Amino acid sequence: MTPRPNTLYIVVPCYNEEAVLPETARRLRAKLRALIRAGTVSPKSRVFFVNDGSTDATWEIVSGLHQADPIFCGADLSRNRGHQNALLAGLMTARDRADLVISMDADLQDDIEAVDAMVEKYMAGADVVYGVRSSRKKDSFFKRFTAESFYRLMDALGAETVFNHADYRLLSRRALEGLAEFKEVNLFLRGIVPMVGFKSDTVEYERGERFAGESKYPLKKMLAFAMEGVTSLSVKPIRMITVLGFIVFLVSLGMIVYNIVRWATGNTVAGWASLSCSVWLIGGLILLSLGVVGEYIGKIYLEAKGRPRFLIRELLEDGDEKTA
Repeated sequence: MTPRPNTLYIVVPCYNEEAVLPETARRLRAKLRALIRAGTVSPKSRVFFVNDGSTDATWEIVSGLHQADPIFCGADLSRNRGHQNALLAGLMTARDRADLVISMDADLQDDIEAVDAMVEKYMAGADVVYGVRSSRKKDSFFKRFTAESFYRLMDALGAETVFNHADYRLLSRRALEGLAEFKEVNLFLRGIVPMVGFKSDTVEYERGERFAGESKYPLKKMLAFAMEGVTSLSVKPIRMITVLGFIVFLVSLGMIVYNIVRWATGNTVAGWASLSCSVWLIGGLILLSLGVVGEYIGKIYLEAKGRPRFLIRELLEDGDEKTA
């Protein structure tokens, strides 16, 4: 007996993507239909758009696509919750409907043709397949330097990530069930997914230019995202404060000895430069330490509240409109 093809859902979080969404839908529909015709995936496979509280016509476009072709379905979140929460909403909604799920951004920078290789890796036994950029030649020097420095910093701080991997990945249903066990509110999926375990593999692809619209990750958001990743996955910054405090303590002991020697030899004229530098240094270290500790306390506060990570206002699937 021939086994039934697996059902694939392609999850695409969207925030103000009206400029690119029609082209994204056209390309994804062509790819999914090709896979269905080849018998690689089930006819029940779908493209699943997640509207993250867009202020433009994104949801209207998704609704129109759904009405025109049932291969498209979607979820409209009650408000903007950020890319990671929108992505998680799509993954958690799809896990009961699909055997495997591929997540990708709506801007068409991720190579859609890599989907075939991801599905092949899944069929070969991988539960997680990471889409990894083969190079960053198209990036500016600043973008390339900051991005690669971020991945190295994460590794140095003990957070397990996949180098040059963003959120273009395949997850099996088993991996999605494992991901559902992680309940934290502060989400950094690039670091959480490797914690799920199971057999994993990678597929290299060339990342393209954004098809239309503006990037949703300016420098300010990238820095905030990096801070979220570091503080969500590692406690090393707090341990570094402990080490730094010990070093400053040793330096202070040395300064005490130095001042006693100067007093004993009669050289007690105050050195204003050294005093000023010491005050500024210690003050800066204290403020920095308070900031890092405060960041962790803030995360504990948010986790303790147990607020929902997302709420779905409307769900479109298989020709029905359902309100969640």
